[in-house]
Amino acid sequence: MNLFAAQEDAHRTNARPLAARMRPRSLDEFTGQSHLLGDGQLLRRMLDADRIGSVIFYGPPGTGKTSLAELIARHTDRCFRRLNATMAGVKDVRGVLEEARDRLAADGRQTVCFIDEIHRFSRSQQDILLPDVEDGSISLIGATTANPFFSLVAPLVSRSQIFEFRELADDEITGLLNRALQDERGLASFGISADDDAVALLVRLSDGDARRALTALEIAVLSVVDSKRHVDLDVARESVQQRILRFDPFGDDHYDVASAFIKSIRGSDPDAALYWLARMLESGEDPRFVGRRLVIAASEDIGNADPQALLIATAALQATETIGMPECRIILSQATTYLACSPKSNAAYTAIDVALEDVRSQSVLPVPIHLRDRHYEGAKR
Repeated sequence: MNLFAAQEDAHRTNARPLAARMRPRSLDEFTGQSHLLGDGQLLRRMLDADRIGSVIFYGPPGTGKTSLAELIARHTDRCFRRLNATMAGVKDVRGVLEEARDRLAADGRQTVCFIDEIHRFSRSQQDILLPDVEDGSISLIGATTANPFFSLVAPLVSRSQIFEFRELADDEITGLLNRALQDERGLASFGISADDDAVALLVRLSDGDARRALTALEIAVLSVVDSKRHVDLDVARESVQQRILRFDPFGDDHYDVASAFIKSIRGSDPDAALYWLARMLESGEDPRFVGRRLVIAASEDIGNADPQALLIATAALQATETIGMPECRIILSQATTYLACSPKSNAAYTAIDVALEDVRSQSVLPVPIHLRDRHYEGAKR
């Protein structure tokens, strides 16, 4: 029975993807997030003092949120329980909370309750966590790619420390890939080498996502096991295939890129505006959204400094709705560069806001007699 269990564990380990096998085993092996774990930083101080309460890890995928949660439980000798908000229901949450309370009462050992994709929990599911978070029955670690100040209930946010994860730097991902090639848990058993430019390509196309980079490396290595046993630039390029840009139509990336697009137009930088336009279109943004933003910018940022800008932006929106992708990319490019190169004036924008504030805050003025309508019945009288 023990032999069978050992074989089963070995098969399960071999089936795990490279990114899972290369998870750090200690805080010293953890890569990135030095602004959180560096000497003197808040999270490091909390760990050293063993005072981990409720924390929310917020950031893009592949930056180590799950790995760090596991390391925290190991570092503080807490029991680790993991739930995924996409699959766990109220019954699952209650079960983990009850188990944690019983364990704490029995032997005093605390529990780290890690909830991945916590922003997908409903309000009622999040509310269930509040009593146990508040009295310290569990150390909640929630991981999310969505802004917690918008996606989580306010009581849970107020009881938690928010830590924002950043994309990994190129040198950090390079170190991870080289370690994976040499580590027995990784790809060392294949005895395959990789060119520096091949590794650099995988790093560049990973966009700071360690999981994506390790997955691409694993595909590259497995594809040459029975041939030249060497990963060159061509193999690396084929292993990536098509670059996938992170995009959430309701998330921070959506608004951040759109903001960069408009600010580049406002700053009269057509090259930057075209870059952000390309980012939106390649990520799957609705081109009609881009067209609407151009119409707004034409009046808000250009206005009567170049009245033609509004006509061009409106025509671009109408053409986009009629034609669609991929041809409308050319029309949007034309309108974007025209607006970026146009003279700027926000006079119309500021003038209407001042007038509205005057109407809201000042006494309402009667219409002067010489401005009143003279055509309605009884006007002369």
